[in-house]
Amino acid sequence: MPKKMKILFASAEVAPFSKAGGLSDVVGSLPKWLEKDAEIAIFTPLHGGIDCDKWGIKELPNSEMWLGFGGIQHKCRLFMTKLPGTDINVFFVHNDWYFSPFHDVYPKWLDPRYEHERYVLFSLATLEYAKALNFRADIIHSNDWHTAMIPLYIKANYKFDEFWSKTKNVFEIHNLAYQGVWFEDIIDFANMRKDIVYNEWGCEHYGRVNWMKGAINYSDKIVAVSPNYAEEILTGEYGEGMDYTLRGNRGKLIGIVNGIDYDAYNPKTDKNLVKNYSVEDLKLSKPFTQKEANKKAICEKFGLKYNPDRPLIAMISRLVSQKGIDLIRQVENDLKHLEADFIFLGTGDKDYENLLIWLSNNTPNIRAYVGYKGDLANLIYAGADFFLMPSKFEPCGLSQLIAMRFGTLPIVRATGGLENTVIGYPLDNSNGFKFWSYDGFAMKDAILCAMNVYKDKYTLNAMRKSAMEADFSWKESAKKYLEMYKSLI
Repeated sequence: MPKKMKILFASAEVAPFSKAGGLSDVVGSLPKWLEKDAEIAIFTPLHGGIDCDKWGIKELPNSEMWLGFGGIQHKCRLFMTKLPGTDINVFFVHNDWYFSPFHDVYPKWLDPRYEHERYVLFSLATLEYAKALNFRADIIHSNDWHTAMIPLYIKANYKFDEFWSKTKNVFEIHNLAYQGVWFEDIIDFANMRKDIVYNEWGCEHYGRVNWMKGAINYSDKIVAVSPNYAEEILTGEYGEGMDYTLRGNRGKLIGIVNGIDYDAYNPKTDKNLVKNYSVEDLKLSKPFTQKEANKKAICEKFGLKYNPDRPLIAMISRLVSQKGIDLIRQVENDLKHLEADFIFLGTGDKDYENLLIWLSNNTPNIRAYVGYKGDLANLIYAGADFFLMPSKFEPCGLSQLIAMRFGTLPIVRATGGLENTVIGYPLDNSNGFKFWSYDGFAMKDAILCAMNVYKDKYTLNAMRKSAMEADFSWKESAKKYLEMYKSLI
C-alpha cells in the first residue's frame, strides 16, 4: 500500500473551534475531504475564547517548550483534539502572553507590533512542535499573513535542517488586502536570517517587512481562493501593491474555488430552523411554504411585519469597506422606500455599525443586529428571499454559497469568486443576480430586478431550484488541491 502524504495546515482560526471569517471554514472543512488520501495535522493558536471542555481539548504530556524572542523566553504548551467527525489531529499552541488573554481571534485595538509578535511565535512554535511530534510534512499549507512566516523560516533558519529538507510550501491567499507589514526590526525579534530573507526577492517591500510578499516569493505554490481572483490580483486595481510580485511568480499561482461544509449548512437537518426543508419540497408554481415559515419567524424576531408578497433581503457580513457597505449608505434613502424588507447582521467598523443602527431605528423596513450569532445567521439564510453581497472585492466569498444552499438567491457585484459562483439572471440555470459597477444605483437596479422576479413564482422557484442543486461542496475543489499537492511531491 503506497505511503500517504503528510500535510500540515497552519491557520490563525479553525472552525468550529475559532471563527472570525471564511478562513476558519476552509481550514475546518477542506482537510475532511483529504483525509482518505493524506495524513493531516492542523496547527492553530489556543485563543482564550476556545472552549476546551466543549471540544475535548487536552494538553499533551511533557509539551512545555521555551522559545526565545527579543531576548525574552516564552513558554508554550501544546493541546490537542480531533476535528469533529474525523480522525484528524488538531494541535493548539498555548501561550499566556500572546493568545490566552483574548476572547477574539483578532482583538481590536491591539498594538500592530504585538500582533506581529503573536504570529511570529505561533509560526515558529508550529515548526518546532511538528519536529517534536516527528510529523515530517511533505506539504506545509500556510494561510494568509498570520502564517506567512513559515515559508521564510523553512528557507532561512531551517535551510540546512534535514527534517524539513524535502518539505514543500503551499501558501494560500484568502485576502490580499491584509499582508502583514511592519518595520525590519521584527525580523530581529523573530531570530530570522535577515541576510537571506530581507531583500527585494524576499520579504522587503518599500523599506518594510511584508510577510505575505516573503511567502509568495519563497513558497512552491500559491493558491488564490477562486480562479477569477487569481487573475484579478495580477492587476493594479486589485493587486494591493503586490501585483508586480505576483506577476513575477505567476507560474506558481493557481485559483481554486473554496467549498462549504454541506453537513454544517443543511436546511434539511439544521436545528436552528423553525421548519426544515430540502429542494424536494420546492414546487415550481406554488409557494415554498417550509421556507416561508422561517421567513415569518425571522420577521417576528426582528420586529418586521411579515408579508408573503414582500421580499426579504438579508446581508450577513463583516462591516468593513471591502464588503460594499458604502453602497448601502449611498442609496439608503432609496432602500427605505422600496416594497421590500431588509435585515443586516454583522460587526466591524464603528461608523458602519452606527449607520445600520440608525437605519434600524429610523426606517420601517430595515432592521439590524450588530454582532454575530451563528444560530441567528442560519435562520436568516433560511428565511430570506435574497442575499445581498455588494462587495468592492471578494476573493471567494462563502456567504453566497451558503445562501444558495438554503434556496436564498444572492444579489452580488460580479467580482472575484462571486463572478465564478453566481450565474446571473436571465441566463440559463441562473441562481442569482449580478451587477458590475461599484455603485449604489447599480446595486439598487439589481435589487429591483430581483424584486420583479419575486412576483413571478415560477421563475423564482426555478432559480431557487438551480441554487439548491448547485454543488459547492468540497468534493471537486478537494480533488484540485490533491492534484496540486501531488504535483509538488
